[in-house]
Amino acid sequence: MNREIETKEEKEHLFDKPRNVKRLLGFFYTLLLLLLIIDFFIHKHPYSPWEGSPQFYAVFGFVVCVALIFVAKYILRPIVKRKEDYYD
Repeated sequence: MNREIETKEEKEHLFDKPRNVKRLLGFFYTLLLLLLIIDFFIHKHPYSPWEGSPQFYAVFGFVVCVALIFVAKYILRPIVKRKEDYYD
């Protein structure tokens, strides 16, 4: 009986509905596409020649993000990771 009352009282959050998640992803993809298109029309002041290429910062950000994931997974995790019985 108490369990039924608890389930009825559970608060529904914004991202519990898949429809809201799809809306948010659609918004982010649209914003990404818009920013990629705007990048062609913005005048840049590059310090190095490759900074002037179109979509440089998008590609650079993606590559650095992927590199950070691999560094965290294969270099930092073995350093920080402890055995399961470390605290026993």
